[in-house]
Amino acid sequence: MLFQSGEKQNRADELVIADIELAFQNDEKEKRVIENKELEVYSNSLKLASQYSLSIIEASRDPLFAISPEGKVTDTNEATVQATGVSKDKLIGSNFIDYFTDTCKAKESYEEVFSKGFIADFPLIIKDHKLTEVLFNGSIYKSEEGNVIGAVLVARDITEQKILETQLTEAKIFAELATSIAEEAKLTAESATQKAEEAVKSKQQFLSNMSHEIRTPMNAIIGFTKVVLKTELTAKQREYLTAIKMSGDALIVLINDILDLAKVDAGKMTFEKTPFKLNLSIKAMLHLFETKIQEKNLKLITNYDENIPEVLVGDPVRLHQIILNLLSNAIKFTNQGKITVSVKLVDENEEKVTIKFSVTDTGIGIKDTKIEKVFENFQQATSGTSRIFGGTGLGLAIVKQLVEGQKGKIEVESKLDVGSTFSFVLDFKKTNAEAVLEPEMLELNTDVKDIKILVVEDMELNQLLMKTLLDDFGFECEIASNGKIAIEKLKEKAFDIILMDLQMPEMNGFEATEYIRKEMKSTIPIIALTADVTTVDVARCKEVGMNDYVSKPVDERLLYSKLIGIMKKPVLIIEKKINGNIKTEEIRYVDMSYLVKLTKSNSKLMSEIISLYLKQTPPLVTSLKKSFTDKNWELLASTVHKMIPSFAIMGINPEITEVAMKIQEYAHSLELTKDLDKLILQLENVCTKACAELELELINLNKPTDENR
Repeated sequence: MLFQSGEKQNRADELVIADIELAFQNDEKEKRVIENKELEVYSNSLKLASQYSLSIIEASRDPLFAISPEGKVTDTNEATVQATGVSKDKLIGSNFIDYFTDTCKAKESYEEVFSKGFIADFPLIIKDHKLTEVLFNGSIYKSEEGNVIGAVLVARDITEQKILETQLTEAKIFAELATSIAEEAKLTAESATQKAEEAVKSKQQFLSNMSHEIRTPMNAIIGFTKVVLKTELTAKQREYLTAIKMSGDALIVLINDILDLAKVDAGKMTFEKTPFKLNLSIKAMLHLFETKIQEKNLKLITNYDENIPEVLVGDPVRLHQIILNLLSNAIKFTNQGKITVSVKLVDENEEKVTIKFSVTDTGIGIKDTKIEKVFENFQQATSGTSRIFGGTGLGLAIVKQLVEGQKGKIEVESKLDVGSTFSFVLDFKKTNAEAVLEPEMLELNTDVKDIKILVVEDMELNQLLMKTLLDDFGFECEIASNGKIAIEKLKEKAFDIILMDLQMPEMNGFEATEYIRKEMKSTIPIIALTADVTTVDVARCKEVGMNDYVSKPVDERLLYSKLIGIMKKPVLIIEKKINGNIKTEEIRYVDMSYLVKLTKSNSKLMSEIISLYLKQTPPLVTSLKKSFTDKNWELLASTVHKMIPSFAIMGINPEITEVAMKIQEYAHSLELTKDLDKLILQLENVCTKACAELELELINLNKPTDENR
């Protein structure tokens, strides 16, 4: 019974286990069904992905290679088939390197991709009917376990790129060739230009040197002739000396023509921009020809357009030179009849006027074949013209250069045996400014006495110069070295006129004048002595109560005229500035002509003036350099101002005055430019060399002569 019960229990347990096993099998079966479904879905997705990838690969127009690490082609696309001409079946399993012209390089490409993991722009040439150049880009791909199983390489056709590169290279070569040709042509042109410039320079140098060499002794001849003419002479002696002087003056005119021509050709002719009254200027100039015209029994007719504005801005000096040359020419070639000078307004706007000037004569005229040549250098209408009428043939050449230098135009109309008309057109700026009034130039008259003049000047050289001039005029003269001393002298003694320097130590000219006018309530005429005639200076002179000004270097006749004029008319006032400097040719650093004229060849006085210059200049040069180094602009301006007047006295080139004034301008504006040190060095160099030349002059002047041995 117990046995049966035990067996029964065992069977029951087995049935339970069987049920459990059945349930497990059913679960596993369900799982396998699900897994199979998932596997089927995954398999389908792989197929779709494969088809998608394949479509992308096939869509590429660039050849594509999938290769194994051994270099076997495992897959490819239709573009590769088209490029190689081999079917896809034959391509797969073949060697990658077989499809390229350089198998070694092809092997290098796939070895590089497997070693680095990628390649970029690797150049190869595919073996096809046209051997296409390509650049390969590619990278490896791995299994799920991370093992490298292959690489994909894509080739990009660069045929068109190569064509463009070739074209670009060719274009560069052609451009370089063209540049080379252009450079060669430029060098040839530069060489020709240089030769032409050297030829012109040689001509200019010759003209300049010869003119200076001739002018130096001529100045002495004329100068000493003037000196002798002032002495007691017989009628015949005076007649002969007058003839010498007239001949000398004529020769100087010719020499100056040559110098002007050289300056114009060299581009060194400068043109001023000065307010002036055209009508008065023309009248004053024509007045110079009255005697000549009367001598030849000619009639002078002037036609002046009254619509021309009264005051214009231009260069009256150069305008005079042009008309004087044309008028001289007309008088020279006209023996009967008339000469007509016409000035006509051609055009006008708010800023400027255009004026036509004409000089018409009833002279010998010019042949049609010769008209174009009359403006050429050293040319005259016929070979016999210079023999009959004289002259160098430079006048009209200079006129043409002066007109065209001011952007004007000149022309000539002529008929043989009837006459000629020379006309030119120039532009002038309009202005509301008052014109420069040139004082009447009076002849020196030593009979005028009893004029007491106080000269206020701090430079010893300038003091001596002014004393020399005033002594020659027969005037009494006292010197004050600054404004304070001048005021003390005025309190002690009466003077007729004060000549007042502007920049001085202790008290300058402006301060002294202001004190004299406001504190002393004096109306004594005061004439400014200035080396820097600027708008500011002139306006300030007038503002503080000065009556007039004289520019340094002082012209003796102009100074005399102003002194006499102010005694006759004590309320003379400053009208306007005179602007601009005329550059001259330079041979030496100093030219003694002015000093000889100033001192009337008095060697003792010349020695004294030169000694003073040699005494004052080195300290000024030292001050010049130190003030620049210390950036003491006020001292720099003051130092340069003191140096300027002596340049003209010593005959130092006017260009150096321009340099000094430029330095002064920079100093006044507190402007430090890269050019300032060069200008100061240039000024120092000139002063040093001028001193060296003057020391030699001083030695020569102090040598004992045969007369005083």
